[in-house]
Amino acid sequence: MTDPVSRTILLLDIEKYSDRDDVEQAYLRRMLYDITDRALESAGIDERLRQRADRGDSVMELIDANAPVTALLRALLTEVPAQLRAVNRMASSSAQIRLRGVVATGYVAVDAYDGWVGSDLNHACRLLDARLLRAALRERPNDFALCVSESVHAGIVRHSHPGIPADDFHPVTVDSKNGPLGAWLHGPVPYGADDHSERGGAPAPGGSGESPAPEAGTGTGTGAGTVRGTDAGAAAETPGPDRPARPEPTAPPEPTEQPAQPAAAPGNVVFNFTGGTPSFGGSLVVGDQHGVSGGQVTGDVHLGGSGGESA
Repeated sequence: MTDPVSRTILLLDIEKYSDRDDVEQAYLRRMLYDITDRALESAGIDERLRQRADRGDSVMELIDANAPVTALLRALLTEVPAQLRAVNRMASSSAQIRLRGVVATGYVAVDAYDGWVGSDLNHACRLLDARLLRAALRERPNDFALCVSESVHAGIVRHSHPGIPADDFHPVTVDSKNGPLGAWLHGPVPYGADDHSERGGAPAPGGSGESPAPEAGTGTGTGAGTVRGTDAGAAAETPGPDRPARPEPTAPPEPTEQPAQPAAAPGNVVFNFTGGTPSFGGSLVVGDQHGVSGGQVTGDVHLGGSGGESA
């Protein structure tokens, strides 16, 4: 593996590439390469200052650190949207091409299999795949959504170089395998699409997400809020000409006294029957037995047979 070297990282990806058939995918790849080459040429970055990796529906460019990032950003903000408009004007609806883009900086090494290795490159790829950037592209009329890393914003964008208005970039946070990643999105942030912190609270389990309607008999105050609860002191209202006093609540009726059950004889088991014929899989033996379909049995009771130990 080579030693890591500082590079500017450019990533461009085609929206909904897998939804197309083979002929359309081949056409979209040609358009992607053509638009990328034109943008880099307009930025003054020739092939000697770049390395390209093909990822099917996306292209990755490692650009020499000496190439001006300001020229690259200006080309992405002007040349790429113009190229997309020109291509899509002549294309059918199934061949429309829309792109997500990421610009980042960092250290990248090349391994023995000609693969690119580096955590900065991994972070850039995760920004490219972020839900927020996908949502932003869906809302854009110019078929292009661009996101830059925090290092690119701190070193280039925030200084408002000509053609790179800092006010057009907005801070965002996206989730990744390694935790939240900060970045800057060009153009408006789609509402509620932040990967790391959704705007607004989640509804409570079992709820619909909306406030419940006030129940009948619930007191309401004189303001916009609604008073809920059973505390009479908190929900009481002052009587007035237009608001008669509430009647005093009446006390609930006293519970009806239940007839007392006969006391059990000390040391014995008592069975009370109110009807029917009791059966325990055997005979009731020993002790006083009064009644058949009702009454009381006291004394020693044997269950499941005619003898044995008393229950």
